[in-house]
Amino acid sequence: MVPEPVQVDEAELRRQLAAVYRLVAHFTMTDLIFTHISVRLPGPDDQFLINPYGLLFEEIMASNLVRIDLDGQVVGETSAPVNPAGFVIHSAIHRERPDARCVLHTHTLAGCAVAASESGLLPLNQISMEFAGRVGYHDYEGVALNLDEQKRLVTDIGSHPALILRNHGLLTVGTTPAQAFLRMYYLNKACEIQVAATRAGGVVIPDSAIVEHTAQQLNGETSGDDFIDDVGYALAWEAMLRLVERIAPDYKE
Repeated sequence: MVPEPVQVDEAELRRQLAAVYRLVAHFTMTDLIFTHISVRLPGPDDQFLINPYGLLFEEIMASNLVRIDLDGQVVGETSAPVNPAGFVIHSAIHRERPDARCVLHTHTLAGCAVAASESGLLPLNQISMEFAGRVGYHDYEGVALNLDEQKRLVTDIGSHPALILRNHGLLTVGTTPAQAFLRMYYLNKACEIQVAATRAGGVVIPDSAIVEHTAQQLNGETSGDDFIDDVGYALAWEAMLRLVERIAPDYKE
């Protein structure tokens, strides 16, 4: 998986988060101006960066990200509003999960389809198996505008790296923006595979022991294999940075 993060300053976190916004736009995982990605800032003040409400993800730059605290108060000089549902969801997880430095939420077609299915996410493919037994589920309560929902959100995600919001969408967390993005890319891909496979007809689910073994392999856990791949996700992120430099070099402004 992505290596443990080194301590970086706000300017670098702004660039990393802006890069993720542009990549989410590039891979068509956006919903106009809705949905949100945040990253917690270092230091004792419990503040995080999030998108200014009203901008498309392709318009996000390091400089226009908004800094807010866990009470939803904007810090610094900006007139940009913040999506209230984004604050409710992201502040809840940032408050309770120290490892969840980045939180990424989407409303993709495939993600919403699986979120509406009774079965939830099935281990139909190697990509899907990364999340086997490692994704939580949160029942739909309406648009996330009530602070009371926060305690159920954090209970339902638990220690998992991902959460499926029933009848709503997908959410991933990571120790870095890179990790949260790569998890979302593959969680959404898993949902796309499931939608396609179930449309094609009956599906084959591998033996549960094989599913768990594969999940361990893909999550960098001890799996007893002869070889390990402990650089793949870091290399994938480097490739994504090269991509965003080509398609949207103004992200870091």
